[in-house]
Amino acid sequence: MSAFHGSFTEDDSAVRRRGQVLSTSSVPTRERLEFWHDAVLATLVGLDISTEAGTVDATMRTDRLGELQITTVDCDPGEIHRAPRFVARGDGKQVFVALQCSGTTQVEQDGRYTELRPGDLAFFESTRPYRMRFPQRFQQKIFAVPRRLVGQPEAALGRITARAMRPAGGLATLLSPFMSRLADTSESYSGPVAERLADSAVGLLAAAAAQQLGVEPAGLPGADRVLLLRIQRFVRWHLAEPGLTPAVIARAHGISVRYLHRLFEQEGTTVGRWIRRLRLQECRRELTGAASVGGVARRWGFSGTAHFGRAFRREYGISPTDWLQGERARRFTEENWCRAT
Repeated sequence: MSAFHGSFTEDDSAVRRRGQVLSTSSVPTRERLEFWHDAVLATLVGLDISTEAGTVDATMRTDRLGELQITTVDCDPGEIHRAPRFVARGDGKQVFVALQCSGTTQVEQDGRYTELRPGDLAFFESTRPYRMRFPQRFQQKIFAVPRRLVGQPEAALGRITARAMRPAGGLATLLSPFMSRLADTSESYSGPVAERLADSAVGLLAAAAAQQLGVEPAGLPGADRVLLLRIQRFVRWHLAEPGLTPAVIARAHGISVRYLHRLFEQEGTTVGRWIRRLRLQECRRELTGAASVGGVARRWGFSGTAHFGRAFRREYGISPTDWLQGERARRFTEENWCRAT
């Protein structure tokens, strides 16, 4: 048993779910390279790892926000190789994006070669061999994204691996500092905030992949559904905001308003109708215990009682007041029946 596997027990799994830190300093020098090999295998993917010294000084911090895994690696110079035997054992469910923070990385994959300098980002695939060389000590932040959320088929992703995205203009100028800061502060977020940040980060990475390919973020077969689900989650988070318009939603996802409408047309509805239906459902849920119909309406994005009343009647064929009276009468009858029995 390696030092890595012997250093944890089954009971540690819950503790390590957020902010796990692994360091070679926790084991004797002669065991460090094996320890590091096992740590990388358990956290990222299987690799051959070599260093000139035959040992390594390295630290890895891993966290998870929603479906996004974030791993920060500080490590001595060396070389890694994702050999075919590792590829054969992998499941290929994730796509990786590397952000170079210090030092340089020489990357080879799919017949291409590039050098990553601080601030650069690059996609690389676990389903095909790759090699990385690190001439000096380096820090890299690695983002593992479920393949289905990138919105691109494997053949398309093969066209953008080992290509450096330089933060000199375009989306990479925004993406590089945002992803770096997110990795540094990930442990401070939880619950809905963590989920929302993960959605934003994955959306930006998917947009970066699409930009490199020269297509809209969901321009390839099978990606429309992924983008629509992401948009629907965004709408639910912002449902109570009166300014939630198609233009705002489209801009947040890097697509045109026309394209947004087309996504919802495929579902047999419109953006506005879908938002209105969700808001009305929330209002109905709160109305029976509320002191003010107008207060509930405004809390869920309606401009006032009249606006809410018209929308409610169109959806349910009855006014909010009449529905509320009927609902209260029904509940009163049910409560009396329960007490009588």
